[in-house]
Amino acid sequence: MVADTVHPLAHDLLAARCAGTTGRTRGWYDLPFSVPVLCAAATAQGMRSLQQAVMVLHAEGLPLRRTVVALVATGDGRPPVAVRAGAAMLTSRTAAVVQVPHDPHVHADSLAAARLRPRTLQAGARLAEAVLATAHAAWGRPLPDAPQAAPATSAPRPASAIPAPAAAGSASAGSGTHVFATPAVTAS
Repeated sequence: MVADTVHPLAHDLLAARCAGTTGRTRGWYDLPFSVPVLCAAATAQGMRSLQQAVMVLHAEGLPLRRTVVALVATGDGRPPVAVRAGAAMLTSRTAAVVQVPHDPHVHADSLAAARLRPRTLQAGARLAEAVLATAHAAWGRPLPDAPQAAPATSAPRPASAIPAPAAAGSASAGSGTHVFATPAVTAS
């Protein structure tokens, strides 16, 4: 699971708690061999939002030691003091914190672009290594075979007064970030 922004993740957990249901975030954490990656902007506001989400994850009893954080720089230069302090705090609570440098080619051409800066490629490799190391720490080396996944089923949804967008698969979260809709996760 990769949470591109922490607001929907924390909202999902709190809304599920209030409704007395299991939210998508808990469903993702409960999947066999799940290593969630929380991505946040390396800004003071991004760090505040990330820390609030981490507090919600902790309150819900979700395994933070199996969570990797990616702090994505929004510009060149050194991260703000609040980001450096927050990263230090998160390093002791999560599996890993990876700093991803600003690279204008990511937004223009995606991560598959041949023009990515070497530092961006190195950060991507560190992120992949952190996820794999977290999986090995949690489940051993070599990783055991995954059990057969439970079939995904669509959860019944109440009728909405707002029509669904014509393009299924993603919806805008309001900040330019896309949130992908997935079926509810069920355990067997």
